[in-house]
Amino acid sequence: MKQLSLFDDSRPYGVTRKKTLVMDKAALMYWKKRVYNYQQSAKSHQFTEQQSLFKPSRQAWHSPEDIDPFALKQHPADFYRIPLPSEPVDNTNQGCIYFIIDRSLPILLYVGESKLSAHQRWSGVHDAKDYLMKYIELHRQYELEVLPCAAFWYHLPPKKKILRDWERKLIYRFRSPFNQEMWDIWGQPFGK
Repeated sequence: MKQLSLFDDSRPYGVTRKKTLVMDKAALMYWKKRVYNYQQSAKSHQFTEQQSLFKPSRQAWHSPEDIDPFALKQHPADFYRIPLPSEPVDNTNQGCIYFIIDRSLPILLYVGESKLSAHQRWSGVHDAKDYLMKYIELHRQYELEVLPCAAFWYHLPPKKKILRDWERKLIYRFRSPFNQEMWDIWGQPFGK
């Protein structure tokens, strides 16, 4: 009887990896159109919150309903690689709500919040950066236009709890597909 070699790879052992499915061009265009149509209807509808009997009806701050991510000043999607201006943009150092948008249609891809500056939040590891890169790569594979950008909203209440609540309301209002709360609706074609 002959002893088998530990390093002999002439016979396949183990599990073979499944081929990763890639969205075809038609599916990508259909997916984007569905997101676009929903977000356009969300943008045109005014969402109102039930008012409390025990607090003032309007704060000195804005509300999430006041925010139109598409109307904000747009910056490069890799904004975190660009040096910060010498003067802070908002002079409040309260963080911001930020948006990742594809201007080509346009669609809102991601809503995030940061008590830190957005530069600090995005300069490290962030899943949405990976989704965005895969999204861009797929567009380039099919030679489709893709124009990613970032936008920021600095007019925020000082409490982190309110900031997170605003982020959640904006995610549900626009159903931004890179936010995990919306994966059941849009799928996760650019995710893990």
